[in-house]
Amino acid sequence: MTENIKAGFLINGGNPLYGSVKVSGAKNSATKLLVASLLTNEKCLLHNSPNKIADLTITSRICQKLGSNVEIDNDTLITSTPHVVSSHVPFELGNLNRIAILLAGPLLHRTGKAEIPIPGGCRIGNRPVNFHIEALEKLGCTVTEQGEYYYIEADQLKGANINLPYPSVGATENIIISSCLAKGRTILTNAAIEPEIIDLIKFLQKMGAIIEISTDRRITIEGVEKLYSVEHSVIPDRNQAASFACAGIASKGDVFIENAIQDDLITFLNSIRRIGGNYEVKDNGIRFYYTDELKSIAVETNVHPGFMTDWQQPFVIMMTQARGVSIFHETVYEDRFGYIKALKQMGADIELYNSCLGGGHCRFANSNYYHSAVVKGAVKLHSAEIEVPDLRAGFSYLIAGVIASGESHIKGAYYIDRGYEQIDEKLRHLGADIKRTNY
Repeated sequence: MTENIKAGFLINGGNPLYGSVKVSGAKNSATKLLVASLLTNEKCLLHNSPNKIADLTITSRICQKLGSNVEIDNDTLITSTPHVVSSHVPFELGNLNRIAILLAGPLLHRTGKAEIPIPGGCRIGNRPVNFHIEALEKLGCTVTEQGEYYYIEADQLKGANINLPYPSVGATENIIISSCLAKGRTILTNAAIEPEIIDLIKFLQKMGAIIEISTDRRITIEGVEKLYSVEHSVIPDRNQAASFACAGIASKGDVFIENAIQDDLITFLNSIRRIGGNYEVKDNGIRFYYTDELKSIAVETNVHPGFMTDWQQPFVIMMTQARGVSIFHETVYEDRFGYIKALKQMGADIELYNSCLGGGHCRFANSNYYHSAVVKGAVKLHSAEIEVPDLRAGFSYLIAGVIASGESHIKGAYYIDRGYEQIDEKLRHLGADIKRTNY
């Protein structure tokens, strides 16, 4: 997947964003639903699928290598896997993101074995998959690591009691997918409960799975013998919605985000209100707009329903335009502030600290990880040539380019394309002066 590896964006900043933009289906949901479709040999239809997003393209290619038939019809993805022809996930595809490890369950159920590359993805920390491996072993797998691969085998997955040390989204998804066809009952405690996980559960339930959700982060999966054809609409992407909201307010504009869902953005919306930003919830989306001076805030990221770690980067950019000192305490990933250095090149006044500048429990307390940031505003950003380190930081750099004076060159469009469909076209539609370029 190297088509856009040398692509970037040129942005002439200074234009407030105005107008309407439609967010696509959530890539963090659609990719997992496509993986889960391998649990059946029948046809599955995904509507509102973000078919032009790179991460879904990568996942589709992996599934096709394993035996899936994948067809695209506008925003509908149609897939079926009557026969799994291989249990080997090609390294050149499987190492590009962190989806491949989720294929363990479907491959084990269909073939009894899985050969999975050790995951890659965005450079935002170690992001180990030990939770995944330990859970698979509890479900009855044997896992060995050789070179760049995990070799996983099981005659029959069996239900188990699994407690996650941390409510990892990926591990929760893996356990749910792997347990649907396991023999017996799986009880997962301290599970993640993000909207994308609820979407996965609804998808599997439509296929015939039995999955219960309790109020104390406990998910119970009763194994069934077979799963069936399904038709499902992917939830809108809450990360895209938050990104465009921050871009609209930071640029002192007025943006209506079609398909933005209030239920999935409650914590984000409260934070927008606290800084003096404005929004209006409508039946088909949410309008975000700037009316007066923004004020500082203290934000601590957390698992859902807390402030999402993927919202942190665009929010930081927005707070460079707020009066006063804002504090961000990152508790989910230890290296999520790797993008700050480039922002300082553009004039941002941000300092990083390895101490916990927040009141909640933090896994990185008493560590050397720089996981707290102090943002001083308001400052005028200026143009620069910067390179994208990861997906969410990438969109934040686009926001910085939109509000900065002069022409900025943002290298690394590939990362942004992993999570945003036709982002340059959408920003141009809102009034940004942006174009793709090669370097």
